[in-house]
Amino acid sequence: MAHCNQLSPTSPSDVNLGASANPHAMPTDFDFLSVIGKGTFGKVLLAKLKSDGNFYAVKVLQKNVILKKKEQKNIMAERNVLLKSLKHPFLVNLHYSFQTPEKLYFVLDYVNGGELFYHLQRERCFSEPRARFYAAELASAIGYLHSLNIVYRDLKPENILLDAQGHIVLTDFGLCKEGLEPEATTTTFCGTPEYLAPEMLRKEPYDRTIDWWCLGAVLYEMLYSLPPFYSRDVAEMYDGILYKPLPLPPGKSNAVCHLLQGLLQKDQHSRMGATNDFVEIKNHVFFSPINWDDLYNKRITPPYKPAVKGPADIQNIDQEFTREPVPGSVGRTPDLTSSFATSSSNAFFGFSYAAGDDSFL
Repeated sequence: MAHCNQLSPTSPSDVNLGASANPHAMPTDFDFLSVIGKGTFGKVLLAKLKSDGNFYAVKVLQKNVILKKKEQKNIMAERNVLLKSLKHPFLVNLHYSFQTPEKLYFVLDYVNGGELFYHLQRERCFSEPRARFYAAELASAIGYLHSLNIVYRDLKPENILLDAQGHIVLTDFGLCKEGLEPEATTTTFCGTPEYLAPEMLRKEPYDRTIDWWCLGAVLYEMLYSLPPFYSRDVAEMYDGILYKPLPLPPGKSNAVCHLLQGLLQKDQHSRMGATNDFVEIKNHVFFSPINWDDLYNKRITPPYKPAVKGPADIQNIDQEFTREPVPGSVGRTPDLTSSFATSSSNAFFGFSYAAGDDSFL
């Protein structure tokens, strides 16, 4: 992952926001409308910026939970990755970040076409052309992150959103979903069992080919409706991931079967992408119908357009989230004098950012 900034001590009032037209962002700038996601450290909320009426997804993280789990490095890394990923069409855009004594806030694009997971659950599986389109946009995003020496590590359908037009938006750079292993470490940090690569399971050092395994797992799920080696018995599933040949039920093209076997190669050194990264994936015969320049510039019409009624529509968001009441504390600017406020501000020095601040480059 990206290196985090040095966490240098400072007073709570001396937070480095960089050059910005909006250096004093506060929770009270927003009307928080509904919960649209949850993670280990906090929630993601749909919010309306009062000054211009635009809608954003605001990720609100609890500093005390992050500090207790010793995760501040990962959160700073997430912020740094978001800053660097501003320049790619299939990665979520960070507008700015700010902090209060108790919380960290990421102000992100609100992407309202729903999780790929949500659409996959409803339709069970996708046609090859549709799966190819999503896999190509994902590969493009991963290839871009790799070009910045960033390994994504946690590719799964829940982290892949569709925008209102039907394009992929990759989100969640380092915030694990609720319900993951509490003892997540750097080797198991992206621990969703179904998508773990063999080297991650063996707790061996891993490289960026881990992302190509995960792309293979997501492509497999899009075509066959379950991840490869899936079993309700986790031990049996791990056994499959580590030792069993890849099951490829009939009915799919030779091209996609060949690609899946290349991406889901158990030996990371022989895996597709091990030698020449994204270039190998791009040149595979399965992707021959794709013009990559057109893809990058969103000149290819997406195979499916989500039903979206407007910029604040939440119908494609799982009701598990939207039914939750918006916590009253997210929109308040709390007391600045507590000792926790001072120490936690020191721990996250440099977190705040505003678009146009290039000091991180």
